[in-house]
Amino acid sequence: MTEPHADSVAPERAPSASLPTGFPDDAVLPDVALELGGLFAEAGYELSLVGGPVRDLFLGRGVVDLDFTTNALPEQTQTVVAEWADAVWDIGARFGTIGFKKGEWQLEVTTYRAEQYDPESRKPVVAFGTELNDDLFRRDFTVNAMALRLPDLELVDPFGGMRDLAAGMLRTPGAPEDSFSDDPLRMMRAARFAAQLGFAVNDTVVQAMIAMAQRIDIISAERVREELVKLILADQPRAGIDLLVRTGLADQVLPEVPALQLETDEHHRHKDVYNHSLTVLEQALDHEADYVEAPDFVLRFAALMHDVGKPATRRFERSGAVSFRHHDVVGAKLVRKRMRALKFDNDTIKAVATLVELHMRFYGYGDAGWSDSAVRRYVTDAGDQLQRLHALTRSDVTTRNRRKAERLAHAYDDLEQRIAELLEREELDAIRPDLDGKQVMELLGISPGPLVGRAYKHLLEWRLDDGPHDEETAKAEVLRWWAEQPEHPSASKSSDSDD
Repeated sequence: MTEPHADSVAPERAPSASLPTGFPDDAVLPDVALELGGLFAEAGYELSLVGGPVRDLFLGRGVVDLDFTTNALPEQTQTVVAEWADAVWDIGARFGTIGFKKGEWQLEVTTYRAEQYDPESRKPVVAFGTELNDDLFRRDFTVNAMALRLPDLELVDPFGGMRDLAAGMLRTPGAPEDSFSDDPLRMMRAARFAAQLGFAVNDTVVQAMIAMAQRIDIISAERVREELVKLILADQPRAGIDLLVRTGLADQVLPEVPALQLETDEHHRHKDVYNHSLTVLEQALDHEADYVEAPDFVLRFAALMHDVGKPATRRFERSGAVSFRHHDVVGAKLVRKRMRALKFDNDTIKAVATLVELHMRFYGYGDAGWSDSAVRRYVTDAGDQLQRLHALTRSDVTTRNRRKAERLAHAYDDLEQRIAELLEREELDAIRPDLDGKQVMELLGISPGPLVGRAYKHLLEWRLDDGPHDEETAKAEVLRWWAEQPEHPSASKSSDSDD
């Protein structure tokens, strides 16, 4: 079963036959589903819309992906749709799934399955089934174990999925221990659905998650990562993260987060870092649309992880204060390590780590103010993450002291205004030294090598401190710098005369 992607848009749909009692009056099943059901019926096979699409029709969320199940074998499915579909492809015939396109719709049909997992294997061992109810029983949760038979639109709900949808409850069709033994990733999916749907999780399911949390270790990092991303992009990610922590799953897949549950000293000299981080994550959802296209994984994950360096850096000072010196730098290193373990791509890792490393940079601006040079460095160091850094910094204010919160908000308003003014005046987003490498080599009469890089770095630092300069001024500065370098010809002559 596939889930709707955050950036997916359902194709335009025409009205169709009435859905069974219990579905919202305005719920619409696309005609393409009825057409496909008719084709399978004419060929003598069963076909049902199954899982997420049925659930989402009931919830009024709109249908983006259409998943079907059938008693036809994969090769028989291909025969049925060959002339009707615009394109057909083999998604995974050995797992029973055939994909195809009809108009603007991408469809998947999977043969009934009686799937079993080797307890020590990451991959399923698939056996095709012959009964719809057996196929539904092996699905993860009752709300995903419903089907609409096509084309007659008979609702098949043997495990009370409709009842659980109405109650907002996640349960498994059978014993949760059996379900999670078959596929431990379903424990992650419970947290994801809690975040996506806002559902409570049945106590027996929670207890099974606690007892079996270590089973998640047999699941590949890539599959865990995909569930984590979907959770973070959900409407209520805090609920999902908190469930992972409460059940011990986070200890296996994201241990830096439960580690934030630092023991608060008796005088409460530092805030609850774990709940602070969850609050920052929630506030990032409020701020993200002002700065980036929502939902944004990089911003949200950085908000969750921004303080993961605190447990390793906590110190009790002689004064009685608690400090977390350099937790931003330590946190960035921990984030890189964890995201590599979860097989994230390098660009995403770099983006999140940059935000974690820079999330403390703003503090102090409101007290002492910054020079133009400091503002330039803030923008340059943030690079293409500047808008996300704006959102993260604002989200990181969780104080209950209204006057302090207002002061920090006004200070950041002022910083953003100064950045905007500098951007307009200096095109700060494209800062480069006033001379390029070729000009430096020609001016100094040197060949490509480390010395050119040092000169270029000096010009960049000089520009950040003083702003842009004309070419002649820049040439004079690089000549002044060159005269002070040990490689300069005058330096060797001076050394000879000293001898």
